[in-house]
Amino acid sequence: MGKRRMDMSFRIGERWGKGTLSKSSTGIVQVIQRPCSTGYIYINHKMMSTDHHIIRSAGLTAEEAARQLAQYGPNALPEGTSYSLWRVVKEVIREPMFIFLLVTGSLYFMLGDPAEGALLFGCILVIIGITLYQTNKTEKALQALKNLSSPRALVIRDQHQIRIAGRDVVPGDLLVLHEGDRVPADACVIDNTNLSLDESLLTGESVPVRKTVWDGHEETGLPGGEDRPFVYSGTMILQGQGLAEVFATGEATQLGRIGRMLDQIVDQPTRLQKEIGRLIAIIATIGLALCILVVTVLTWMHDNFLEALLYGLSMAMSMLPEEFAVVLTVFMALGAWRLGRHRVLTRKVNAIEALGACTVLCTDKTGTLTENRMTVQAVWSNGQFHTLESGPCPPEHLAVLSAAGWACPPDPPDPMEKAIHQACIQAGTTPQPPRLHLEYPMTRQRLALTRAYKENDSSPYRICMKGAPETVMQYCTLSDQDQSALGHEVKFIARQGLRVLAIAEAQTSGALPTEDPAGLPFRFLGLIGLADPVRKEVPEAVAACHKAGIRVAMITGDYPETARSIARQIDLPRPDEVLTGRDLDELPEKELADRIRVTSVFARILPEQKLRIVELLQGQGEVVAMTGDGVNDVPALKKAQIGIAMGERGSDVAREASALVLLDDRFDSIVGAIRMGRRIFANLEKAMDYILAVHIPLAGLTALPVLIGGMPMLLWPIHIVFMELVIDPACSLLFEVQPSEKDIMTRPPRNAHDTFFGRGDVVISIFKGLSLLGIVLAVYGVSVHLGYSEVQIRTTTFMTLVLANLAMILTDLSRTRYIFQILKKPHPLLYGIPLFNLILLALVVLLPGLNELFDFAHPHWQMVGLAIGAGFVAVTWFEMIKVLGLYPGKGR
Repeated sequence: MGKRRMDMSFRIGERWGKGTLSKSSTGIVQVIQRPCSTGYIYINHKMMSTDHHIIRSAGLTAEEAARQLAQYGPNALPEGTSYSLWRVVKEVIREPMFIFLLVTGSLYFMLGDPAEGALLFGCILVIIGITLYQTNKTEKALQALKNLSSPRALVIRDQHQIRIAGRDVVPGDLLVLHEGDRVPADACVIDNTNLSLDESLLTGESVPVRKTVWDGHEETGLPGGEDRPFVYSGTMILQGQGLAEVFATGEATQLGRIGRMLDQIVDQPTRLQKEIGRLIAIIATIGLALCILVVTVLTWMHDNFLEALLYGLSMAMSMLPEEFAVVLTVFMALGAWRLGRHRVLTRKVNAIEALGACTVLCTDKTGTLTENRMTVQAVWSNGQFHTLESGPCPPEHLAVLSAAGWACPPDPPDPMEKAIHQACIQAGTTPQPPRLHLEYPMTRQRLALTRAYKENDSSPYRICMKGAPETVMQYCTLSDQDQSALGHEVKFIARQGLRVLAIAEAQTSGALPTEDPAGLPFRFLGLIGLADPVRKEVPEAVAACHKAGIRVAMITGDYPETARSIARQIDLPRPDEVLTGRDLDELPEKELADRIRVTSVFARILPEQKLRIVELLQGQGEVVAMTGDGVNDVPALKKAQIGIAMGERGSDVAREASALVLLDDRFDSIVGAIRMGRRIFANLEKAMDYILAVHIPLAGLTALPVLIGGMPMLLWPIHIVFMELVIDPACSLLFEVQPSEKDIMTRPPRNAHDTFFGRGDVVISIFKGLSLLGIVLAVYGVSVHLGYSEVQIRTTTFMTLVLANLAMILTDLSRTRYIFQILKKPHPLLYGIPLFNLILLALVVLLPGLNELFDFAHPHWQMVGLAIGAGFVAVTWFEMIKVLGLYPGKGR
């Protein structure tokens, strides 16, 4: 007989009625009354079959459900504050660096320099747009994940079973529970048949837990534990069926409570944001002090306040590092966008900073290193071991597969039973007959599933059993010697990292026992080994991590032998040195610290022990990336510098708590994110170093006329504005699009404790800035020697400054490739931005009226040649820095 649903009818009456017996055409039916909040439920159990059948029950009415929904709200997890346009704008302008930009832009407007003020405000609007786009993109993707993972619910309303959206479930609803369904709300079990659930989402324990019927008295508590009468939102029904009354939805569920606690966590500024904020404050203070000093000194010396104010304003503008804020935000926003294109969502910007410093990558096994699908790898029979990859199964092995397939339900949710079905189809074994006579379900005492078939009234029963080897052997007539030999075979297969099931078969024409198949003439057929195969791309990705100086640690709840087998397949170091959950609890602290420093394989680990592993690794100075998917993984995800949640199989709470979300749950996506993180950070460093260097000649050319008597003022505020038009797109866009350096994944991780602007970086930036200033001053000296007028000197030195600056930009795009190699890999911006700058320079120098506004003279060929020659000198000089290996640090 095929499966049908539990026959139920609802009656209002006294709590705790008495059961009665009645006769039906299909066999004996026992009528039992169960308590529920709206009365009691009559449940008809057909005794001649293990299958139970639900027909109908009144449940709530549509009107009652609507009132409950209005009272308790939708059955949805806390989603936090929505990201509206105004909210994003407020978050952006509250940043200290952006407040500084706003104040600076306003000051420029007040002092009569609307061009620079408009430029700054325009940059802010662009960044707000980029931030809003990336925020909406991330939130929409996460909402899509929520919609995919939100279960639909089968409930009983108005005496009919209807399937509704999970968010429409209300307290008092009667849930119809079936294998393969996800529980939509917290509920107490009213009735069940062999109901077992996977509660690892909440408990982290991968072993299924059985459920029992609520007695009307037991109080609800935390998830976990066998034979409890409660089911919880988000958990998966692995076996059986039943009926449950909802008592908590939405935020009131166990899942919702954890999500509500996470809403109270306030994000802190990242270390890089703090460091750049301090640097901006220092430079701004120095610029303001110099501005005041210049205005004071020049006013005292020349008694001309307006001219002194212009000089002071030029000095302040030449030093204001507004690009730092723009570049940091652009790089982080575009970096998150680039990671998104690699199937990695960025939830927290500090993850991009930390990716380049990651030293230990802790990863789950199932679904990340493996394909998260069981496959039959081998079959053992009569002392012969056959792997399915080696070719067609011999007859005796085919008989084992056939019996294993008959011992499975026709459309099972269990991954191992699905794998057996697939293996049977590939091997071409006889399909199951359409008529199942009896099933003996797996119980706590009997770790085996047995199914009995009878093709017609005259044929004998064929009874097939599959389950734990020790259980199946007990039902077979085996000598002690045979059992010992089979035990050795089981251990041998298990050492290959395979999960072992034993298969037995019996045939009889007599009556079948109703409760237990004991006494049937079972014959032991053989063993099958199943495994979750390693993803093809994982070994290469693990090797890439090792080359990058990153230790990969596999953390699994599986058995040590299985973990060792996977570790060998993906070439983890020291695969035989496994640290177990028991070791974490029992080893002395010093010995544990020594073991964890070199261990790459952790087995039988509970989710709460992941937090201990993270803390121990961080105590040794490691920068830890940790993957997780369940609610119990949340503490470890938040503790790790890089928490990585699974997008496909992970919980919403884990995704909300993580810094990164893998949309495809693939290990090589993590490695790709690390590579991208290193690229983003390396390009950000180059851009910041360039900004620091380019402000030195600007400040020098502005300050020297004040310090040296008789030297003309070379840069006025309008010239500084022009230079900002050159600097801003170069440092915020051109550096960002640069590809990774060829050795980006062979360098050791960046030291997380190093400051962003280390001593070596500052020294080389100052050196390049002074070199650029020296080249411009040399051209100034030549211009004076050639007898140029003040306007011609300003024109020549300004052209030299622009061309030499472009030379520094192009050479700074890479610290390992020379300029001819950089130009071989063209990007539209690589030619577009320099060409745009040259066109602007030609306009302000050659266009009548505009050159007068800039106080420029129409240049002759000697002036142009002098500036171009200085540009080539700058290229040669900056390339010599690479040849001489003067750039600091390898992790750049």
